[in-house]
Amino acid sequence: MPAWLLFQDTGVGKSSIVWRFVEDSFDPNINPTIGASFMTKTVQYQNELHKFLIWDTAGQERFRALAPMYYRGSAAAIIVYDITKEETFSTLKNWVKELRQHGPPNIVVAIAGNKCDLNDVREVMEKDAKDYADSIHAIFVETSAKNAININELFIEISRRIPSTDTNPPSSGKGFKLRRQPSVTKRSCC
Repeated sequence: MPAWLLFQDTGVGKSSIVWRFVEDSFDPNINPTIGASFMTKTVQYQNELHKFLIWDTAGQERFRALAPMYYRGSAAAIIVYDITKEETFSTLKNWVKELRQHGPPNIVVAIAGNKCDLNDVREVMEKDAKDYADSIHAIFVETSAKNAININELFIEISRRIPSTDTNPPSSGKGFKLRRQPSVTKRSCC
């Protein structure tokens, strides 16, 4: 089963994106993640059930060294930046570089420009972010966890890019198999 993770600096809305996706709610007073939190959600995509195993990593610098533990073996990574803070977009490029150097070779990378509901105080132009995402062959979506804009679409697009399951998996053993799971949402923390 693929694990997915979110990472970037603190305050960009990683936890809010996960909370919106898994629980379909928004808490403006959500506490910063300490270390990492883990949530799951099973959704139907086309004729398959996809179980999302989501690691939400802490954005504080002191936890950065823990990131490789979470992205090794992950099928996808969502790197989140805040459209109202240019420095978060600059930092995003360092995360991409680290993922490309040390992450799984076929990891699906998505870039999420969060807080698109704050367009009037935007510092990162959508075109610049999209051009960068295109240059590294990453998915690009602007989101708002607060207003539930493009959250599900982000995860659906990642589902499209992860190799589909076969009833006869390849003999190389490089695929993964999704099993039918009950549609249950669960939150736990480490």
